[in-house]
Amino acid sequence: MSDHSLKRLFQKLTGQDTEAAAIRESLEEVIEESERESPALSAQERVMMGNLLTFGELKVSDVMVPRAEIVAVDETIGLAELLRMFREAQHSRLPLYSETLDDPTGLIHVKDVLGLLEADADGPYCLPPKAKITALRRPILFAPPSMRALDLLLKMQASHTHLALVIDEYGGTDGLVSIEDIIEEIVGDIADEHDEEASVIKPDGNGFIADARMDLDDFKVQTGHDLLVQDAADEIEREIDSLGGLVVSLLGRVPLRGEIIAHPDGTEFQVLDADPRRVRRLRVTLPRTLATE
Repeated sequence: MSDHSLKRLFQKLTGQDTEAAAIRESLEEVIEESERESPALSAQERVMMGNLLTFGELKVSDVMVPRAEIVAVDETIGLAELLRMFREAQHSRLPLYSETLDDPTGLIHVKDVLGLLEADADGPYCLPPKAKITALRRPILFAPPSMRALDLLLKMQASHTHLALVIDEYGGTDGLVSIEDIIEEIVGDIADEHDEEASVIKPDGNGFIADARMDLDDFKVQTGHDLLVQDAADEIEREIDSLGGLVVSLLGRVPLRGEIIAHPDGTEFQVLDADPRRVRRLRVTLPRTLATE
C-alpha cells in the first residue's frame, strides 16, 4: 500500500475526510449493537474498533514515553558498555546524545553494533578496538507534543525511522515515541519475549498483584486457579488469553482505574493502573473459599 493510500484509509477511519461522518456513524452503530445484543464483534474487536475511531484525536503527547523513562546513551560510550545497555534495556534502538539528552544526535540500532563483531582465530566474537559508535549513528525523528500521532506514524513509515524524540517549545527533550507505542493505541499492548514482568505475580493478602498482560495459562500454573472455568464459558469468550483481555470481556469496555470487576466464580479484579485504551495492572482477589484452602 502506498503512503497516499494508507493516509487516505486513516483519514476515512479517523474522521479527517469529508466522507468520514457516514463511515464513523456506521462503525459506531455496529459497535453499539454488538455491545447490546449481537455477538458479531468480540470484546477485543469492539475495543480495537473504538480505539481506531478515536485514534485521529490523539496527540504525540498522549502516546509518548516521558523523559524520565527514556533509555539513551552518550555518543562517547564504549562499545562493550553499549552492548550491556542494549542487553539490559531490551530495546533494538537507543537514542544517542552529546553531553545531555537535550542535545540528541541520532539513534543507534543494535543490529549495526552486532555487525561490528569479528571472529578471532579461536572462534569467539570480539569487538574491534578502534570501532566508534558515532560511525553507526542513524538519523532520528523529532516531533512536537502537539503533533497528531497519525501524522507521526505516517512520517515514520515514509522515512523508515521508527523512533522519534518529542521536543518541547524550548528545544528540550520531553519524551520518546516508538512506532510500537503508536500501534498499541489501536491494537492494545504488544507483548514480546522480553516482557518477563508480565508473567510474574506478587502475593497480596488473599490475592495477587499482576500485570494485565499476564497469560491466563500462566496465572493458572502459578495460582492453581483457572479463570476460564466451564460454568463461566457462556459469559467469557474463549479466545481471551490475558488477564486484561478477560477483564475487558467481562465488563464490555476498558475499565477505569479503581474499578472493581467481578468474575462469575467470585474472583474480583481491581484496576490499579489503566488509561483510556488499556488495562495495565490489576489486583486479583480470589474467592474466599479458594483463598482459605
